[in-house]
Amino acid sequence: MTVIENFDKIELGEVVRGRSFTVTTGTIQDFGDASLDYNPLHFDPDWMEKNDFGGTSFGSVIMHGMQNFALITRTLTDWLVPRGGYHRRLETRWIKPVKLGDTITPEATVSRKNLTDSGQWVQFDLVVKNQHGDPVATGQGLAEFCETIPV
Repeated sequence: MTVIENFDKIELGEVVRGRSFTVTTGTIQDFGDASLDYNPLHFDPDWMEKNDFGGTSFGSVIMHGMQNFALITRTLTDWLVPRGGYHRRLETRWIKPVKLGDTITPEATVSRKNLTDSGQWVQFDLVVKNQHGDPVATGQGLAEFCETIPV
């Protein structure tokens, strides 16, 4: 199947669900090690109970916000690459902190398709929800469909 045929099969409103992810001290540590982000927001429960961060008190350690970004990216990439699509842009907004024990799940909904002279583009509306169905992050993503990997 060609990239154009794959692009043509994508429907507006189509939903791509990512894998669920449960936050643990181990996943926070792994992300901190990979990103070199050892902010006490993510690692020091005593500090988080006693202090606020920019006027906001979270009450306990929170997951790195960029982990939402990583989960969304994996969701899009896992769905796009087999179809000949490549993730080109991602904008997110963190809505609610993600705490130890929370399970979050990313979801991307096809909101727009655009065929141009230079390529085929798909826009996604994004949301990451916790185990209660509350959004913890929202955003938009953009993908390009083409025969060769774009540079």
